[in-house]
Amino acid sequence: MILTTYARLWADDLGAALPLLERLTGQRPALRFVFEGIELAAVGDFLVIAGPADMRARYAHATATVVVTDLDHTRAALEEEGARITTEEAASATGRFLYARHPGGAEVEYVEWTAEIRRKVLGPQADTR
Repeated sequence: MILTTYARLWADDLGAALPLLERLTGQRPALRFVFEGIELAAVGDFLVIAGPADMRARYAHATATVVVTDLDHTRAALEEEGARITTEEAASATGRFLYARHPGGAEVEYVEWTAEIRRKVLGPQADTR
């Protein structure tokens, strides 16, 4: 089950990118962390990925970030429908993730957040989804 989907926005400087998004969405970042030399922040339906262009380029092949309830079930569904896993499962501060190329060519990052991150970002109702 998909919990939320983020449009990816690429920025050189996270601090410079956030004020406009906060104003447009009326929200502060629900999530902010560093991963492998880049900074990320989730604001509304946007995931801002910031840092030097060469560092960001390692993640530019995905068109969206999709947060799911169960990464194992998602992987099985992806493979059953002909998707190809392009980046094997790995862990980050927020949970587990993988990248998959769908039939037709779109590439998507799928993430299963930890229970703590789910509650932080989605609230107490996250445990009932």
